[in-house]
Amino acid sequence: MRFEHELAAARQKFTQLRLGIADVVLLSIPNPQQLLRQRAPDPARRRRHFDLHARLAAALAEWYRAVDRLDPGRVLDGFPLELDTAVLPPSRSNRHDRDLLDSLIDELPAL
Repeated sequence: MRFEHELAAARQKFTQLRLGIADVVLLSIPNPQQLLRQRAPDPARRRRHFDLHARLAAALAEWYRAVDRLDPGRVLDGFPLELDTAVLPPSRSNRHDRDLLDSLIDELPAL
C-alpha cells in the first residue's frame, strides 16, 4: 500500500517536472566484502544504516539495470578516473516522462 502511495506522489512530481530520472548515472555498487573493507579504516563515521544499505545493493543494481534496459546509455558502469564530458550521453528530454517511470516500475520483479 505504501509503495502505491509513494508511486502516485512520484508520478505527480514527474507531471509537475519536479522529479525525474537523471540524464546519466555513474554506477558503482561494491560487493559486500569491499564495503566492509571501505568501512573498517574509517571509525570516525557512525554508519548507523550500513547493514540496511548493504542489503539494498542488489535491489539498487536491479533498478539501474531496468533503467538501462529501457533507455540504453543512461547508466554507465563505474567511476572513471577522469570524467570526459564529451563521451557522456546528451541531456535527455524524457527525464520527466511518466510513461518511462511506469515502464521502469513494470520492469521490476514482482514481490
